[in-house]
Amino acid sequence: MAEDLDPLASAAALLHRPGLVVLTGPPGSGRTTGLRRLTAEVPGPAHTGGGLAMLRSTPALALSRAVRARLPAHDVHLLAEAVRSRVRGGLLVLDDIQYADPATLAALPLLAGHCRVLVALRTPHRLPGPVADALRAAAAAWLTVPPLDRAAALDLARRTAGGLSEEAQSAVAERAGGNPLAITALARQAAAGRAAGAAGMDQVAYAIATALADLPRPARTALAALGLLGRPAPGALLGAGAADRRAAGLTTGGPAGSPLPTSTYVAETAAGLLDAAGRVEGHTRLAQLTPPAEAARHLAAAGDLAGAHRTALAAADQASGGDRAALLLFACDLDTPIDPRVRLAAADAALSAGRAAAAAQVLTTGTPLGVEADVLRGEALLQAGSPAAARAAVSSVPDASPAPVLAARDRVLLLAELATDPAGALDLAGKISARYPHPPQGVAAAVATVQAANHTPGWDTALAAVATGGGDPQISRWTAWLLVEHLAADGRLTEAATAALRAADDCAADLAYGWQTRFAAAADWAIALHGSSQVILPPAEFGSDGPGVPVPGGSVSGRAQVPAPHAAGSGAVSVPTAQAGAAAGSATADGERSGRVLEEGGNLIPQAGPDDVLRRAGNLTDRAIPDEARGYATAASALVEADTGLLGAARARLDAGPQHPATRWVARETAWLDGQPDRAAKDTASDSAGLLAGLHAITARWAAYDLGAVGAPPIPPGLPTPARRTLTAWATGTGFAAAADGWRPVALREQVRCLLAAGLTEADPGRAVAALLDAERLADAAGLTVLAGRARRGLRRHHVHRDTRSPRSGDQLTRRETDVLQLVAAGEPTRRIAGQLGISAETVDTHIRAGMRKLGARTRTEAAALAFATFPSSPEMHKDGR
Repeated sequence: MAEDLDPLASAAALLHRPGLVVLTGPPGSGRTTGLRRLTAEVPGPAHTGGGLAMLRSTPALALSRAVRARLPAHDVHLLAEAVRSRVRGGLLVLDDIQYADPATLAALPLLAGHCRVLVALRTPHRLPGPVADALRAAAAAWLTVPPLDRAAALDLARRTAGGLSEEAQSAVAERAGGNPLAITALARQAAAGRAAGAAGMDQVAYAIATALADLPRPARTALAALGLLGRPAPGALLGAGAADRRAAGLTTGGPAGSPLPTSTYVAETAAGLLDAAGRVEGHTRLAQLTPPAEAARHLAAAGDLAGAHRTALAAADQASGGDRAALLLFACDLDTPIDPRVRLAAADAALSAGRAAAAAQVLTTGTPLGVEADVLRGEALLQAGSPAAARAAVSSVPDASPAPVLAARDRVLLLAELATDPAGALDLAGKISARYPHPPQGVAAAVATVQAANHTPGWDTALAAVATGGGDPQISRWTAWLLVEHLAADGRLTEAATAALRAADDCAADLAYGWQTRFAAAADWAIALHGSSQVILPPAEFGSDGPGVPVPGGSVSGRAQVPAPHAAGSGAVSVPTAQAGAAAGSATADGERSGRVLEEGGNLIPQAGPDDVLRRAGNLTDRAIPDEARGYATAASALVEADTGLLGAARARLDAGPQHPATRWVARETAWLDGQPDRAAKDTASDSAGLLAGLHAITARWAAYDLGAVGAPPIPPGLPTPARRTLTAWATGTGFAAAADGWRPVALREQVRCLLAAGLTEADPGRAVAALLDAERLADAAGLTVLAGRARRGLRRHHVHRDTRSPRSGDQLTRRETDVLQLVAAGEPTRRIAGQLGISAETVDTHIRAGMRKLGARTRTEAAALAFATFPSSPEMHKDGR
C-alpha cells in the first residue's frame, strides 16, 4: 500500500520531472536531512536556498539565496521566469519556507509548472491561508517526514553517545518518539549522567534547554544571537564561544566559515531562553552590526520604535521598487507617531509595486490625512477592486482642491461609476471632459475607457493617444491593453496586433515582463485568428481606415536590446535576458527577432504563417507568464494546431491551459473540427463579448447544422458586422457569399467557413461548386487542413474530382507520410497505424490527407497505391515488401 512506502523515495521519483514537492514536519523531525538526501538522489545540479526568520520581509530573498543573484521581486512572473532561466533542468531546493518572503511564496506555484522544486516547511506554520492553499494546489506531493523507526532511533542514539547501555539507548528512543533532534539531545544528556525530563513534557525542548544550560555564557549568548538574527552570521559578529558550541554539537561550519546552528529550532530555543533584558540587549547589539533595513527590525524587536522608524526611513531612501515599499510600510506599522507625508510616500510606493490593498490600508486611519491622501486611497481601492469604497473615499474632496487632486478625484469617480453604472458613466464622462479642455493623463485615460465601453465614435483614437502619449507607464500600459482588447472584440484584428506588438516593445524596454508577455500573447492570438500570411504594421496608422498612431521613434533603433528566446545558454543569465526570452517578437538591431523581421522604413512585419505563430505562442506557454497571457498564447497555439489537423495536440494543450474566454471558444471549435458536433453544441459563450461571442454563436450554428437540429436562436447583441451577417445568413438560409466577403479583412478561416456554408446550403449546383472551390483554394493556401478537407467532401457530393495537390506542400512525401501510406496499403486501420507509429489517430489522418493532396488521390486507398507505385525503392519501405 502507498502508506507503507518510503515517502522520500516517492518524492525522488516525482522530482524527475517538473513539479513541486513539499516536505513538512515538526522541529527536529529531519526535514533538512530529507532535503539533503533527496538532493543527492535526484540527478542534475541543485540550487539551494531558503527563508530566514528575521529577513522574511526582504523580497525574493529565499530565491536569491538559491540562484546567487539579485532578482526582480516587483513582478512575480518576471521573478519566476528569472529563476527558471537559471535553474533550467536543475533542482531548486528551499528550506524553511515558513520564513520565506511573500514574493518567493507567490512564485513557487508558477515555478512548479516549469522546474523541479523541493521545499521544506516546518509545522505548525503561520503561512496565510490563501498562500498555503496555493502551495497545496500546485504541489505534486505534500509529504510529512516520518519519525525514525525503533531500529534507526537506536542506531542514532548509539552513534551520538556510544557509551550508553542498551537500556539507556532504549529509554532515549522511547522518550524521543522518533524525532532525530530529540534523540541526539537526549542521548547527549544521558551520556552526561543526567536523567530525562518527566514523561509527557516536550522532550525536544527540555533536552535542548538542558544542553544550552551547560554551555559557557559566551557560547550560549552567541547561539541566542543566531536565533535573534534569523540567518547565518560571520564568527566575528557572534563573538567568543565557537569551540564550545561546536563541541556541544549545536553549530556546524557554514559558507566561508560562518557558523550555522545544527537546527534553526536550536537557535530559536536559545533565543527564547533569554530574559526580556537579554533579548533587548541582543537585538540592540545586532542593530549596530547589521545593514539599515535589517537593523530597523532589530530596533523594533528591542522596543526602540522611534529608532526603528528613523532607520527604516533612512533605508527606504536608499532603496527602490518593492524594497522601498516594504520598508515604508514597515515604518508605518510601528506604534509611533507617523508623519502623513510618510504614509503618502508608503502608499505611493506600494501602488507602484502592485500592492493596492496595502496602499489603501496604510492610508486608513482614525484621523484625516488631507485631500491628497483621500484621492490616493481612492485610487488604491479602485485598483484593489472596490469601486464603491473608492467612490466613498473621494466623495468628500471639494471642488476647490488643487488641480492635480481634483483630477485624481474625478478619475476615481468616473471609473467607479463605470464599474457600477456604465450608462451613467457616459453622462459623467461628458461633464468631466467639459471641465478639462486639456485633461491630465489619468483623466484622459478614464474618459477614453468609458467611451470605449460605450463604443462612442472616436474611442479608439482617444485610447491610442493615451497609450502612446508617455507619462505614467502604468496608465499607458493599462490603456494600451484596453485598446488591444476592444479592437479585437470589434474584429479589427490587424490593428489589435499592431497595437499589441508596439506596446510589447515599449514594455520590453522597461523590463515590464508581465505586461510584455500579455501584449505578445494577444498579438499572436489576433494574428492566428486573422489567418493571413503576413500582418504588416504601417508606420503611422493602424490600418487603411484606422486612427493614426505613430510608431515610437519610427524604428526599433535605440531600443533596449533583448536576446531572442533561444539565445540563453545553459548557465546563469541576467534578469533582462531571462525576462526578454519569454517575449516572442521583440525587435533587434540586426533586423531579426523571433517571429519578426525589419523592413525598409522601420516597419515591423510578423512572420504570421501557422508555423511562426505556433512557435512564438508555444514558446510563451512554456514560460512563467500571467494567466491572461497564457490564455491568449494557449488559444493561439491550439487554434493553429486544430486548423492544421493536429486535433489531439490541440485538445491536450487546451486541457493543460487556463480557463479563458479565448480558449473556451477554441475548445468548442476543436470539437467541431474533430467531427464532434454534439460536444461543440454544449458549450456557452456567457463570459464572451464582441467577436468571441459571435464566434461562439457561429460554431453553435455549425454544430446544429451537422446534428440536423432546426431553429434559429437569437443573435447576441454587440457583434461585429461580419459575425452578425453570418448569423443572419444562418437564420435566413441565404447571404453566405456576402457574409464571406465581410470576413475577408477580418478572419480568413471564417471567410472559408462562410463559403463552405454557401456551398452546402446553395440550391444551384453551379454556385455551390464555385463557393466550395473558393473555400478549398483559400483553405489550402492558408494551411487550413481540416476546412480544406470539408470543402473537398462537399465537392465530391457534386462529383467534382481532380488533382488536389496543395501548392504549399510540394510533391515530395515526407518519411512519416510514406510510413503511414505503406501501412494503409497493407490494410491497417487508422487506430492500429497510430499504435504502431506511436502517434495519435488525428495525426495519422493528417498525414493521409497530406499524402492525398501531394499525390492527387481521391481516396486513401488510391493514395496508398500511388505511394507504392511512385516510391517502390524508398528506403522507408518495410523489409517485408508491404
